[in-house]
Amino acid sequence: MSARILVVDDEKMVRWSLAQALEDAGYTVEQAVDVRSARELLREDVPDVVLTDFKLPDGTGMEIFQTVRQLAPRVPVVMITVHASIGGAVEAMKEGFYDYIRKPFDLEEIKQTVARALEAGRMREQLGRRSDQERKSFSVENIVSDSPAMKEVVQLIRRVALSEASTILLTGESGVGKGLIARALHFEGRDWERPFMHITCTAIPETLLESELFGHEKGAFTDARSQKKGLFELADNGTIFMDEIGDISLELQGKLLRALEEKKFRRVGGTRDISVSARIVAATNRELKEEVAAGRFRQDLYFRLKVIPIEIPPLRDRRDDLTPLANNFLQHFNGEFRKSFLGFDQRSLELMHEYGWPGNVRELRNAVERGALLGSGNVLLARDLPSEIRDGASPVADGDAALFDLPPGGVDFETVERDLVRQALERCSGNRTRAAQLLGMNRDQIRYRIDKFRLEEPQAS
Repeated sequence: MSARILVVDDEKMVRWSLAQALEDAGYTVEQAVDVRSARELLREDVPDVVLTDFKLPDGTGMEIFQTVRQLAPRVPVVMITVHASIGGAVEAMKEGFYDYIRKPFDLEEIKQTVARALEAGRMREQLGRRSDQERKSFSVENIVSDSPAMKEVVQLIRRVALSEASTILLTGESGVGKGLIARALHFEGRDWERPFMHITCTAIPETLLESELFGHEKGAFTDARSQKKGLFELADNGTIFMDEIGDISLELQGKLLRALEEKKFRRVGGTRDISVSARIVAATNRELKEEVAAGRFRQDLYFRLKVIPIEIPPLRDRRDDLTPLANNFLQHFNGEFRKSFLGFDQRSLELMHEYGWPGNVRELRNAVERGALLGSGNVLLARDLPSEIRDGASPVADGDAALFDLPPGGVDFETVERDLVRQALERCSGNRTRAAQLLGMNRDQIRYRIDKFRLEEPQAS
């Protein structure tokens, strides 16, 4: 089926010559003489490309452009203008016109421009379909929130996504789903069709991280053979998700603070300021207050990031979500592994609800994936779950039931105490506050034991 082109011009000879040239090139052409007739045709069926004169008897090409944007925002619009109107055409390009052509025009130039516009339209459509799918996949509606704790988080996401907030700080333990929340904030917002850029700060060497964020000029360092745009430029009014932001160096923290406060930055090796227009969603599993106190994180950057803080609760504090989350993962892996599980047996559900889930939602997903791979039939059984869940490696206390069986020969209490503090720190990636909560202590109590037993805190992962 040939591409459809709408030509809008009040000069009959212009319309005729354009129609003849484009039909000879294999296109189907419709014609309109003014804004009113063009709108009538657009409302009947939007074409693949629109060519419109700048000045029309009852309005301008800008009005036609706006109508196209309302009906089919991905259709390219090309403006035809006389030399005297070039200034207006340049302004129109800034508004989103695909291109402009001056009168008197060359018919071969018109054909080439239309061919390029059609290709651009196809690419826009492909990217648009992908964006539509991403928006559906990462909609806040997909966040399991049966628990009161997650209901509050979802309500906050809805409000913040549509706000003008330029910086948002996501906190929570490793594996709670900060990446999913970041995407929901983007795709629930007004600029959801703009880019979503993701960088894990610990995944890139410190020497290259600044270049990844801000770009570099040719010759800025040994391997800089050409100019490179960083995420702040590529985001283009979209969202930059900076995961594990608590791990970046103090020097880079200062440059990031300038970009957030002044909305400007410079490429590595550059001398020109570039404007920043992206929303920053930062995430960390570190306790940034403690990092500030220890001199590892700038206080001014911390306050700038936490304008809108969102704390994502660990899975152990949202147990109403456990079963629906597990069922969602099971259905996903049914499709991926060509299985036909209908659900879990009673014992497997009991074990999952008794387990402490130190790895949070990520650990639950991995456990269900293992079960789906190894299990058979239409019900996932307890034996299909990982051994730590079957053995109750981190059970939830139940009333006055004994948590531990005292061996007949007794134990060295300090050895047990040291081991429990060590496990709590490992489970919380070295976060003293959360480790203390696991053990029913305050921060002073756990700090005393860390010093007493000379425990080294593991690095956050």
